[in-house]
Amino acid sequence: MNPMWLIIVISFFRTLPRELEESARIDGCTDIGVFWKIALPLSKPIIATFTLFYAVQYWGDYFNALLYISDSTKYPVMLLLQNIMTMADMRFGEVDALIEAPDESLKLAVIVVATIPIMFVYPFLQKHFAKGMLLGSVKG
Repeated sequence: MNPMWLIIVISFFRTLPRELEESARIDGCTDIGVFWKIALPLSKPIIATFTLFYAVQYWGDYFNALLYISDSTKYPVMLLLQNIMTMADMRFGEVDALIEAPDESLKLAVIVVATIPIMFVYPFLQKHFAKGMLLGSVKG
């Protein structure tokens, strides 16, 4: 877990009103009940925000697959796209005249393919995203 994100989540939970927890305890809730019935419903914005953060982080990760997967048929999409980008930058020495390296349009197409899934997820989390980013921040 990213330490900065953990600090934001902790500060968010510290800003939840104690009165809600006290009233739930008076009504007979246990610690688990307070968490499930009070804290978790109030933390939907922060959960949505960090779900999007982690989705973007793991969608763009190709290095772990590069280290641990040796079978090229099992490569994730980002590693395949990284290989395409690397091959676009390679020079082939004497055979360079025979093999035409992909131009910038291929690189731009790779970027579009890489961002499309996140672009589909973002509108569903957008209403929570701005509020979740600001909820755990330091108030002055």
